[in-house]
Amino acid sequence: MNAPTPGAPAPDAGKEDHKPTNFLRGIIDRDLEQGTYASRRWAGSPGDAAHQQQGQPDPARIRTRFPPEPNGYLHVGHAKSICLNFGLARDYGGVCHMRFDDTNPEKEEQEYVDAILDAVKWLGFGWDSAFKGQTESHLYYASNYFDFMYRAAEALITAGLAYVDEQTPDEMRANRGDFSTPGKDSPFRGRTPDENLARFREMRDGKLPDGAAVLRAKIDMASPNINMRDPAIYRIRRATHHNTGDTWCIYPMYTFAHPIEDALEQITHSICTLEFEDQRPFYDWLVDNLATLGLLTQPVPRQYEFARLNLTYVITSKRKLKQLVDEGVVTGWDDPRMPTIAGLRRRGYTPEAIQLFCERIGVSKSDSWIDYSTLDIALRDDLENKAHRGMAVLDPIKLVLTNWDEVFGAGHQEACSLPALPHPPEGTESPVRHFTLGKDVWIEREDFEEVPPKGYKRLFPGNKVRLKGGYVIECTGCTRDADGQVTEVHATVVPDTKSGTPGADTVKVKAAITWVGAADGVAAEVRLYDRLFTDAQPDAGGKDFKASLNPASVKVVTAYVEPSLATAQPDQKFQFERFGYFVADRHDHAPGKPVFNKITGLKDSWAK
Repeated sequence: MNAPTPGAPAPDAGKEDHKPTNFLRGIIDRDLEQGTYASRRWAGSPGDAAHQQQGQPDPARIRTRFPPEPNGYLHVGHAKSICLNFGLARDYGGVCHMRFDDTNPEKEEQEYVDAILDAVKWLGFGWDSAFKGQTESHLYYASNYFDFMYRAAEALITAGLAYVDEQTPDEMRANRGDFSTPGKDSPFRGRTPDENLARFREMRDGKLPDGAAVLRAKIDMASPNINMRDPAIYRIRRATHHNTGDTWCIYPMYTFAHPIEDALEQITHSICTLEFEDQRPFYDWLVDNLATLGLLTQPVPRQYEFARLNLTYVITSKRKLKQLVDEGVVTGWDDPRMPTIAGLRRRGYTPEAIQLFCERIGVSKSDSWIDYSTLDIALRDDLENKAHRGMAVLDPIKLVLTNWDEVFGAGHQEACSLPALPHPPEGTESPVRHFTLGKDVWIEREDFEEVPPKGYKRLFPGNKVRLKGGYVIECTGCTRDADGQVTEVHATVVPDTKSGTPGADTVKVKAAITWVGAADGVAAEVRLYDRLFTDAQPDAGGKDFKASLNPASVKVVTAYVEPSLATAQPDQKFQFERFGYFVADRHDHAPGKPVFNKITGLKDSWAK
């Protein structure tokens, strides 16, 4: 269910002391104080100047937008943009539009549209607004504006601000110039508006083949900003569009479509990443001219850029991520090793942890690299007092308590318990998890050494340890197979030492080990995930990103888990004591067949 954006708050909304400051908040504060967008009107839906002027004063103090292209699954970098755009709208009593920039029919699919909507909702955001009892959905598609975009193109042609160019791509490239050489005018630049209009309509009507012509803005071929040297704004492309089908054989370029989309939707602050900074002059040129021509309403939106998220040990190129999927390097877009939001979700990261991570890394105009451990720290901080504890044995070996029958009687199972949350929320009591201890126990193979190294405090002949939540035991030895491998560890139980009973601490030990009873422990598939790449910047500088794939990025083991873990629901998170945080896999986990994914350890194993 979409979470509604709250209605307009008090005039000082957005200036709360607890909100982290950044340059974007400074811009918004300034615009609100100066009333930059106070005259805006909103007719209840996107539209041109005539449409919006019929509306009421806009109840949204600001309007932002999240505008992904549906050509792949969203990744952790998009999460930063989602949290930023939806978060600013929320904090300032505004609205964030969910808009698909679907102007490229060759790479876009409905599957990606559905996945993107699901990801945004899972992160905790929605695109409905509620002002004065009126609820509006702000889910939009750029392709629904194709009619207006075409109309805008004709208006530019008529005003002498656009022309049809029929140079070859190589000729256009050669005549564009470079940073030290001004461009050369196209031989078609001098056509009259009527000639350009007729030729553009022939493009629209399918009378020219793909690539035969483009529509270009008529600006300045000598501009020091190469993006202002008559950029292409429409091209011929015969391709079926996921939304409009075969209605069009010409499609607007992204740099032309995006400013128009913002303006039709009455966006106030168009926030994008730094790679679009050089496009801002054309953004301004386009919306200002269309407003002057009477097609768009004033005040027009303005674009602001921030540094994109560069996270170590991941790649965020959709093309490269798709390559990993297509080549079977990963199992799909939601493989728990993928940096996609779907992958992070399946891995076990929480929306709260991702929002906390995005808040902590902040917003700036300077590119920098964020260490992946920062994301894991946010996850641990989120789950520390939320994830129930449980014991699991990932590399099991049998421990036999040889005097158990003598002390307790044959077949006896001792009821044991431990708190599920060592630090429950204030004013509440921790849930209790129950399990049993009997003669046969599963322990970690590394918890026994026949000849212990210096400082070793766990099981070795003659040493005592406590079975956590159970009894103190004393190791007596082991059995081996024909190859000399330890197959079974032997120990005796020390009576009257059960945890939580009088006299339990009369026998002092230096270590307590985790364990799972053989009688009520449940076999589980545990997938031990690690980072997908061993290089902190796997594709930087043109490197072959696949050369640094981590061969140990996943290891699947059969483990034993205590009964409380066996009843887990898909997506439920736990802390496996001593090992870290795990989640019941949202797809494969099922009653009688538990499957857990490792999210992260209790500390950073990649720390230098």
